[in-house]
Amino acid sequence: MKKSINDLADVKGKRALVRVDVNVPLDADKNVTDDTRIQAIVPTVRALQEKGAKIILMAHLGRPKGEANPEFTLEPVAKHMSKVLGEDVLFVKSPVGEGADKELEALKDGQVALLENIRYYKAEEAKDDDMTFAQELAKLGDFYVNDAFGAAHRKHTSTAKVAQLVKPAVAGLLMEKEIRCLSQALDNPVRPFTAVVGGAKVSSKIGVLENLLDKVDNMIIGGGMAYTFVKANGGKIGNSICEDDQLEVAKAIEKKAQEKGVKLVMATDVLVADDFSGNGTNKFVAINEIPDGFEGVDAGPESRKAFAEVLKSSKTILMNGPVGAFENPKFAEGTKAVLQAVVEATKNGAVSVIGGGDSVSAAKKFFKAEDFTHVSTGGGASLEFIEGKVLPGVAALDEA
Repeated sequence: MKKSINDLADVKGKRALVRVDVNVPLDADKNVTDDTRIQAIVPTVRALQEKGAKIILMAHLGRPKGEANPEFTLEPVAKHMSKVLGEDVLFVKSPVGEGADKELEALKDGQVALLENIRYYKAEEAKDDDMTFAQELAKLGDFYVNDAFGAAHRKHTSTAKVAQLVKPAVAGLLMEKEIRCLSQALDNPVRPFTAVVGGAKVSSKIGVLENLLDKVDNMIIGGGMAYTFVKANGGKIGNSICEDDQLEVAKAIEKKAQEKGVKLVMATDVLVADDFSGNGTNKFVAINEIPDGFEGVDAGPESRKAFAEVLKSSKTILMNGPVGAFENPKFAEGTKAVLQAVVEATKNGAVSVIGGGDSVSAAKKFFKAEDFTHVSTGGGASLEFIEGKVLPGVAALDEA
């Protein structure tokens, strides 16, 4: 386990240099339209305030590609953060150089500052080992906190290099919760352990499937990737999404599941459409008998029932990917039914972890975050964590 801010003793009056993930959506008038990520860092900010630290937040917004671009300024985020915290957040326009030093000099104990978009600097995302930019940033803090799980899979200056220079380097409360919940599900699950792996492509989930087959009792495979498995077994998939170069991989995954004694649960029936907008003909058919001109867009009623049965008898559930094109309300019932079963299992004492961008969007669309044990804030980061990869932003922190 990594050290967290709970392990810090006397930091009163000291500067906490905190990497956060507040990469939030903004509308045309620069108003924050979803502040989930800002709300998620509040516990860490409050804990540091209670300890009497001065709080300097580092973050990115969008992809400004190493140049100062007003379209990606964090100023509106600082304004919204002020509302959320109920106090003024100092916005620092130039994070490095004398400007920052002067502005931050007046920072009081417990006060919060947010630095301008760290990705305005090319050196933030540089792949080299040059530590010059890291040294500049390191001057701003007396200790380092990483609370940006959503950026933990990036080997960037603010997520990995600064942690080597500013000590102690510890996890924030959000980072700590992410690591704890994902690790517990993967390494110490209460059984039966079921994984739901969905999404469009087998190729993007090979690592996830491979790693989970060593750990789970049941694996539900849904979404677009299911059609690659169907075709690999000689089924007719019409115009459904399929990766022909992954047919052998699909067969290998089925073989591995059999050898490991993992129950693979696939859809048996699906909703198909001849128009992806949903305005054409939509009907239910057997998954291996999809007519030409139609594509699979959602799990059918029999499949939903089968998925729900497995989920309701599970004690640990990890969901990574939806089982249909849920963004269209006409194709959302399968994903909704799976999430409903996860919610019911959670009410009955199961541990449920939702990880990965699309499944998190679906979970939030149909239910509340509180309905699950943990909804991960990191899309790519949770995916790599589930694959068993080492995340640079986590590896750089001090061991407990």
